[in-house]
Amino acid sequence: MSSSNELAKDRTDWAEDRTILANERTFAGWMRTGMAAVALAVGLRAVFGEFDPTWVAKSIATIFIVLAVYIFWAAQDAACMTLGRLTDNEAHAQPRNRMRILSVVFAFGAVAVGGILWAL
Repeated sequence: MSSSNELAKDRTDWAEDRTILANERTFAGWMRTGMAAVALAVGLRAVFGEFDPTWVAKSIATIFIVLAVYIFWAAQDAACMTLGRLTDNEAHAQPRNRMRILSVVFAFGAVAVGGILWAL
């Protein structure tokens, strides 16, 4: 009987580890989506070039910068909440602070790109 209980515990632990790894992949996917929004903002600058009035093109690009910042924050928030509910067993989860730091750095970079787009 104890053997089947141990097997059941192992299966539960493995499922939790898979969920942790899936959470990290999802976080990475959202970070890529945020970077795609930044790339789209930069691409709009290239496409619109000397669009007149320039503030219209810059405003549209800013929407994508703001969206990217929101995506970065939401990704780390969701990932950290999920990690808070799970216990890593064999898989070693990325620390929540690392996810927060990455999100802040990416958000700062997105805002800097937005500032550059407005300066052009």
